[in-house]
Amino acid sequence: MIPLSVIGDGNEGVIKKIGGKPEVRKHLENIGFIVGDTVTVITEQNGNIIVKVKETRVAISKEMASKIYV
Repeated sequence: MIPLSVIGDGNEGVIKKIGGKPEVRKHLENIGFIVGDTVTVITEQNGNIIVKVKETRVAISKEMASKIYV
């Protein structure tokens, strides 16, 4: 398992684990990051990572992306 923040542009992975405090995990779950789902990194810009999850593009901070393991 590696953090989503390091897999690079254009790569995808299956979410294996979501770390962090319970409120952080709940927030990520609410915006579509569910263990077992596929996520694709579209690009990284200004410390934010734009990803595609469940056919939706979402921008998250690199810190948040480091809590999502693929």
